[in-house]
Amino acid sequence: MTGLWPRILSISLALLALVACGDGRQAAPEPASRPVKVFVVEGSEVDAVRSFPGKVDASQRAELAFRVGGQLQELPVKEGDLVKKGQVLARLDPTDYKLILEDRQARFDNTERNFKRARDLVADGNISRLDFDRMEAEYRSASAALSQARKDLEYTVLIAPFAGRVAQRDVENFEEVMAKQTVMWLQNIDQLDIVINLPESVVRSVRGGVSREVGDGGHTDPAVRATAQFEGRGDQTFPLRPKEIATKADPQTQTFRATFTMAAPTKFTVLPGMTATVLLDLSELVTYESVKWVPARAVQADSGLNPRVWLLDPETMTVSSRPVSIGRMSGSMIEITDGLAGGEEIVAVGAPYLAQGMRVTRMADTEQAVPRAGDPG
Repeated sequence: MTGLWPRILSISLALLALVACGDGRQAAPEPASRPVKVFVVEGSEVDAVRSFPGKVDASQRAELAFRVGGQLQELPVKEGDLVKKGQVLARLDPTDYKLILEDRQARFDNTERNFKRARDLVADGNISRLDFDRMEAEYRSASAALSQARKDLEYTVLIAPFAGRVAQRDVENFEEVMAKQTVMWLQNIDQLDIVINLPESVVRSVRGGVSREVGDGGHTDPAVRATAQFEGRGDQTFPLRPKEIATKADPQTQTFRATFTMAAPTKFTVLPGMTATVLLDLSELVTYESVKWVPARAVQADSGLNPRVWLLDPETMTVSSRPVSIGRMSGSMIEITDGLAGGEEIVAVGAPYLAQGMRVTRMADTEQAVPRAGDPG
């Protein structure tokens, strides 16, 4: 008996060790979270203000040229000069046009005298009506030629059609220029245009809400409020007025050209060709138009085949199901007409494999592989 207890004790210890080892092998590992790609829904108060790079252009500009050809005789303005409306910008040598005018004047005087004599003679029956009609036609033709000669002489002087700045001069004095050849470019810089390119999602809002009637007076107030900022002057904003929005997208960028106008700043110089940042405040449109656009693969069907999305809770890094109402499709995006307020983070890639309350991790950009052909969603 004395030798039996040590043997029983050793066997018991061995069994306990085996049980302990078996419990370690059977312990379930901590469930791993699933990596997903997240999409931030637009339309929140922060997203209501959008910024776009813009280019400054003159609101009024002209490519100036002579209507007649000849040798430049006077070119008193230089690039960058400010000119007034009606100011002489360039002159051609008028000698040839003066000679043509004298010849046309002499021909007109002769045909006018013949026409006046014929008018008296035809009344007395001394000449035929056919001869009178011929003299009348010669008189009218000479009158038109004289008027054209006078105009051609006037066209030897190039006049500024509006006040502005000479942006570029393409010729030098004493050069021979042809009719319609560009001599210089004139820009009115009192009013400036700011040109930006808008994506399709913003154009839907801007074209529907550029202005609206206010009060009983029938005047309009812009629903989309736009301001401009310039480099080095970020603390100052300048109000913009919508001027025009293209209805045809650029074939390469699929964006729409939008032009806004503003008064030129007085405390610093802004010239055409410079850059600006345009801020569009869409908050009023967001209030009335709650349509959101999300990736189509983010919308899944629940057990009742109703559309839903998976919302991410950034604090707990878990997902929850949110029913939504869907509308139109546009490329890879789908319209959410109800169920999202804007600003939420939803799962864009990996949604078919999620469950209520499942833990997830944000997928790094380098890990966002292109889905295979057999993958759902």
